[in-house]
Amino acid sequence: MTPAITGGGREEPAARAAALPPAAPDKAVAGPIPPALYAALARLRAEIERSCEYVGPAFAEEARRIHEGAAERRGIYGEATPEEAEALREEGIEVQSIPWVPRTDA
Repeated sequence: MTPAITGGGREEPAARAAALPPAAPDKAVAGPIPPALYAALARLRAEIERSCEYVGPAFAEEARRIHEGAAERRGIYGEATPEEAEALREEGIEVQSIPWVPRTDA
């Protein structure tokens, strides 16, 4: 999943984004996530879902459109491969990967 979070009121030419691709095997953490960290990640997911638009696998394309001014500037999230996320970074679009924990209200 990939949220793009716009800067609150700041004028920036680049769309802010946080990429959430599936965890890569070489970056997997052994053992369970500590409860406090898990709770923080669950709150982060809830906030992203509340304040950003889900664009699914079209994340990279939509982040570019926002960056270029061809689409409305807004927070988005969806899926991106590690290669797509890296390409966005190389284009000057801020992207970040975060763990996408299961919803706690389901």
